[in-house]
Amino acid sequence: VGLGMAADIAQKNMKAEEKHVRHLRDKLEKALVAQIECVRVNGDSEHRLFNTSNMSIECVEGEGLIIGLDMQGICVSSGSACASGQTEPSHVLKAIGVPIELAKGSLRLSLGHENTEAEIDHTIEALPKIIDRLRAISPLWADYKKGTRKSIIGKVAA
Repeated sequence: VGLGMAADIAQKNMKAEEKHVRHLRDKLEKALVAQIECVRVNGDSEHRLFNTSNMSIECVEGEGLIIGLDMQGICVSSGSACASGQTEPSHVLKAIGVPIELAKGSLRLSLGHENTEAEIDHTIEALPKIIDRLRAISPLWADYKKGTRKSIIGKVAA
């Protein structure tokens, strides 16, 4: 009976929850793409899960991003949930043609109905600072800023 009631409640709230979570995901992605140089959202803009965002950030490693965000109380992953704990770049990103250099700097953010605008705002504020710190010690980023290395994001179809 309890499972039946839970399914009933879930079905009744599904559309409203999807709208809320999709709004949070879109807000997060738009803000980060606007604020951070050499970042891209992976996957189709429409035909993907409404609660998941995967982004590649050039010239940083996913592990450094995860640690920095964890220190800010933000939980993320660098790959799919089924590959949790692996250090290899996401097989899914490789399968859709994301170069390994970008796949290594990817973040997966999974959102749910309990996430809030304040949490999204906190992530939008924290992530660019973390990326700046990581890029400050990246020789690849230094070469990009000097003009001796080109961005690979512009060469990859989103």
